[in-house]
Amino acid sequence: MDGGLRVSDRWVVSDAELRERFSRSSGPGGQGVNTTDSRVELSFDLGASPGIPESLRARALERLAGRLVDGVLTVAASEHRAQLANREAARERMAALLREAIAPPPKARRPTRPSRAAKERRLAEKKRQAQRKRDRRVDGD
Repeated sequence: MDGGLRVSDRWVVSDAELRERFSRSSGPGGQGVNTTDSRVELSFDLGASPGIPESLRARALERLAGRLVDGVLTVAASEHRAQLANREAARERMAALLREAIAPPPKARRPTRPSRAAKERRLAEKKRQAQRKRDRRVDGD
């Protein structure tokens, strides 16, 4: 729409690489629902895009593998009645998906063990709970 789709500080997808398709949207809309093409499908060929660095492309292709059809990522938006609002929603959703796909992997978790004090607190609480249940018994133990 205006200068491309900003995914990150360093990566902007040009408008020439995005493809929009319009169709009739289901749901509420009054008399105009059957005549206006307000649903938007935004497509981006991730596999063939020259604008994405190769390291990011590999990461994005791996993470979005379940959503891609022949390397093309498609996002649909039909929640608004106006086509322009749906176009904006589709662009925001596409940018969020790509941003999440190229994010660096999270730091590996270092396994830890409970401290001695934590183990003692756990056992003391178990003993208190067992005593509480014993005290509630009626059978005379």
